[in-house]
Amino acid sequence: MAAKNEWFTMPAVDDDGNTIIVTGRLDVEAYRSRERNNIRVEVTMPYTPEGRLGFPDEATSQLMDEATEAFHKALKGKNAALLTGIFTGAGKREWVFYTFSTDVFGSFLNRALAALPLLPLEIYAENDPEWAAYDEMIAECGNPSADDLDD
Repeated sequence: MAAKNEWFTMPAVDDDGNTIIVTGRLDVEAYRSRERNNIRVEVTMPYTPEGRLGFPDEATSQLMDEATEAFHKALKGKNAALLTGIFTGAGKREWVFYTFSTDVFGSFLNRALAALPLLPLEIYAENDPEWAAYDEMIAECGNPSADDLDD
């Protein structure tokens, strides 16, 4: 079993041939094992890509990193949601969470981002009781494990 809060980061290519940086969480077993945690929520922040690789400019990248840090802080010690993946490239950053309630998630999201400026977020939720999207991310990234991570 992976240690608590273990992540991997690697490049991938989307269906359109764009490079995407994937950051995925490995230690999901305890949260995933609770049947009620079956709603996948995508929070997407579009941006204007800088350069030909499709990544954000420095200021936008910093703002997205602040949002990511705010999510981590707001979730520490809580079970409102679990951040399982972060995808950046092709003009958007997408944070993927699993939760048990869209109402609870909405409250978490508002609290987490309250100190940041208003962000142009798009939010999508769907039932994913099998965690199929998570399993797909792991498979497409070559099934990384804690053994693959640097110490």
